[in-house]
Amino acid sequence: MTTPNSGVFSRPNPGGFSSGGFFSGGFGRGLLGGLLGAGLFGMLFGHGLFGGLGGGMSILGLLLQVGLLYLLFRLVMGFIRGRRAAVPNGPYESGPAASPLSGFGGGLGGFGGGSGAAAARQARLDVSPADFAVFEQRLAAIQAAYSVEDLDALRSLTTPEAASYFAEDLAVNARKGLVNRLSDVTFLQGDLSEAWREDASEYATVAMRFSLIDTMVDRATGKIVSGDPRTPEQATEVWTFVRRAGGGPGDWKLSAIQQA
Repeated sequence: MTTPNSGVFSRPNPGGFSSGGFFSGGFGRGLLGGLLGAGLFGMLFGHGLFGGLGGGMSILGLLLQVGLLYLLFRLVMGFIRGRRAAVPNGPYESGPAASPLSGFGGGLGGFGGGSGAAAARQARLDVSPADFAVFEQRLAAIQAAYSVEDLDALRSLTTPEAASYFAEDLAVNARKGLVNRLSDVTFLQGDLSEAWREDASEYATVAMRFSLIDTMVDRATGKIVSGDPRTPEQATEVWTFVRRAGGGPGDWKLSAIQQA
């Protein structure tokens, strides 16, 4: 498989949250500071928002100031609760969860299953360039094995659960008298979504963009039933890989696929 020079893996920078807010400056802090300065401290020294009023109006002025401060407090607390409700859990907790196998380019469809990614992430994992190279190799090798219906090769490259779904899909094609031919698989770009260590296993989820020739062929006659045998199509899928904790690059196996 030929890999273009532009096809490089990259680790996206997690999106951070702005440190600014209602109390960080501008309208919120100016309004709150002005009212507190004119009202609360004014009350302590015998005058406030209505410091010019005297006699019987002083009690009414005091009550109005307390009421205004109470309403302001309710307004600010409601604003804070609304912002907290809108903030997600964090950049690493909001990544892809357990991904069902959903197909190569369009040839495979509707697989179920998962990678164990729904469990709690225990520790982030550093992924090396050698790991990225294996992810790219796995893309080509698994596509090739599926195209020639090599179940032994698929079992060596995937987890038992993933291999069982590949086997089931191939069996469905066979019953229909069809073969899904995949060729000219070209890796274009990959982006590491997340990588973590969980109990005795390590996981890495990668968005893979690639092109390929994807056709469905009649098993008996070799006639193309669907797909374009001359024009490559592009696909982007999220692949989750797993290996034992402390394993090397060659230990990665495909656990799940999700359409991007």
